[in-house]
Amino acid sequence: MQPNDTTAFRAVCEEDSFLSLFPHRFDYIWAEHFNPGIKPQWKTESRHPLSDRLIRQGAYLYGVRFGAETQYALVDIDVTSLYHPSQDPLAVSRIVAALEPLGLVSYLACTSSYSGGLHLYFPFQQSQSSWQVAIVLACLLENAGFKLQPGQLEIFPNPRPFTIDGSYSLFNAHRLPLQSGSYLLNAEWQPVWSNSQIFVQQWQFVQQRNDLDSSTLKRVLKQARRRQYGISGKAEKFINDLNTEIEQGWTGVGQTNRLLGRITMRSYIFHHVLSGGKPLEGQALIDEIVAVARSLPGYEEWCRHQHEIEHRAEEWAGCIENSHYFHFGSQIPKPKLEPQDPELVTAIEELPSWNERQSAATRDRIKRAIADLLEKGSLPARPTARFQALLEYGIGGGSLYRHRDLWHPNYFGLESAQEEDTSHLPVENPPYPPSFSKNHQLDCAENASNWLSSPSLLSNAGGDNRQDKPSSDRSGSQERSVGGNSPAPSSPVGAEYVQQVLFQVQAQQEAYHQARRSAQLQRQRIRSEAQQKQQIDQMQRYLASGDPILVAEARAWAEINPGVLNMEQLQLPLIQMPGSQ
Repeated sequence: MQPNDTTAFRAVCEEDSFLSLFPHRFDYIWAEHFNPGIKPQWKTESRHPLSDRLIRQGAYLYGVRFGAETQYALVDIDVTSLYHPSQDPLAVSRIVAALEPLGLVSYLACTSSYSGGLHLYFPFQQSQSSWQVAIVLACLLENAGFKLQPGQLEIFPNPRPFTIDGSYSLFNAHRLPLQSGSYLLNAEWQPVWSNSQIFVQQWQFVQQRNDLDSSTLKRVLKQARRRQYGISGKAEKFINDLNTEIEQGWTGVGQTNRLLGRITMRSYIFHHVLSGGKPLEGQALIDEIVAVARSLPGYEEWCRHQHEIEHRAEEWAGCIENSHYFHFGSQIPKPKLEPQDPELVTAIEELPSWNERQSAATRDRIKRAIADLLEKGSLPARPTARFQALLEYGIGGGSLYRHRDLWHPNYFGLESAQEEDTSHLPVENPPYPPSFSKNHQLDCAENASNWLSSPSLLSNAGGDNRQDKPSSDRSGSQERSVGGNSPAPSSPVGAEYVQQVLFQVQAQQEAYHQARRSAQLQRQRIRSEAQQKQQIDQMQRYLASGDPILVAEARAWAEINPGVLNMEQLQLPLIQMPGSQ
């Protein structure tokens, strides 16, 4: 036997048909025998499981909890409860009627102690998930108007609150029957002679009448609108909205994509809350999506993607795992850049925003348009004609105004660079171009006049062509500017500018994409480290919990990942069984 074998933690079990009805013995409760009128002081023992011999010894009162699965449920009614037969003779019948949809139609009744409280046992043959049994019992009873609260009405197993800090919660413990003050009851709620053999006989008789299977449990679990324990009102509404859309299934064609999306959201975000266990990811998530889809009404009749349902589920699973959705209760922080990478931090901080990227794209279009006009030798000399020419490239007037430093003669340095070569040409760049009435009359048009050009939106102080001057002045200005409508001549300077513009655009794009790739790699690394740390912390908590099952799981994980866990936190000593190697 290996030291980490979970059988090393088992209690001494002997053949006892009565005690075998309560197999889960970890984290049991115990109390000293009490004086009349005084409630026992219950304590939890987590260092070792409860053995049959301790129960038979009878030195203390004992109680047990529920494990992952159970073959019975228990309803506890206090003597002062409004649902006790002394207060409401029909309340127990109403409780049984509320549980009938589950297939629970018969029970075994006994007193809990000398206080006169009632324990109603509902045994069934097939083991069921304790988590699901608890949720369904609470749902059905609350929907029938019963209030679950201590001192009135309690159920075992109980709906455990969902925790978001990674810790685990135990089911509530209940007192074992046939101890001090506990007797079987007849139909008139009177105590009768009781021993373990009679208890087992009645248990088995009732067990055969209660027909609870997994399909019934899941069907009732889905149909009833249930209260979600330990989550917020918004999350509860989200769950019930998803249930409303999913559970009706297919009612016609063209619904597969939407239903698969809703199934994926519920399975990825809330499955560990609704059904227990770990959050679903990867292939487990895909399998759950496929299983839920195939179980819905109308799937075989209306779904036209049955031949590729696994592929569609895989696509949806990959989509949600890379989206902004996350497992409910997840506390993994968003990855942040670590200070030991100052260059990467600086690069990411300098990444442009959406508005900055849009602005850069607009400037790139203007630069390319200017480069194209220069290559064609058709760049107008006057600002208004240049403005109109750039509009033909699909660039808006507002964008041209904001980025006038790229094309307006007052900012555009091409003319000054060409001044030495083109000084003999009568080219003018007046700050106030003449007015116009038609957009298609451009200065660069051959033998065209400028008298129909529009007033500049980029006016500056000074100039002799303002609209407030007499028409004669404007005419004189036109006469002096004869020949000024020639396009800027092509020259080696223009070709050099084109190459410079294209080089700057390419360099900016390459720097941006490089920064994005670096940031993405850094985020992936930090996310991976955070997930690994969370796994280590969880295993460390398992190791320190003292629970033999969790400790065994932590040890198995530590064997695969040696040197990661601090084994000194182990609280339970290994129990070497006789004859083990």
